[in-house]
Amino acid sequence: MTPELTVLALAALLQAVQFTLFSVAGNLQVGSKTALGPRDQPIHLTGIPGRFQRAMNNHFEGLILFTIAVVVVTLGEQSTPFTALCAHTYLIARILYIPAYAQGLAPWRSVIWFVGFAATIAMILAALL
Repeated sequence: MTPELTVLALAALLQAVQFTLFSVAGNLQVGSKTALGPRDQPIHLTGIPGRFQRAMNNHFEGLILFTIAVVVVTLGEQSTPFTALCAHTYLIARILYIPAYAQGLAPWRSVIWFVGFAATIAMILAALL
């Protein structure tokens, strides 16, 4: 398995961790009756649970582009130490993004997001060049 595929698998596990953080915090905020209910009315989480939810959704969005980058690098047989470094940079940025978002660290949350995004774009460009 290429390093990029390994990081993709770890990023998927990170998504599961984020889902757990959001779910536990959200359930604690709204209570079990609401959490287990039919949710006919949208549930709007606030504070840390809401931030965990938004960070998780943001990772879903970033994970799509990162997955494309990994597929291009892997199927194009373009895996290099540089693309592996980019993949690891993406994962580290995504890990750091969670507490930065939860704590409302502006502008660091955006800077961390950009590092992960730039690493993903660099992987795609490296595969094309």
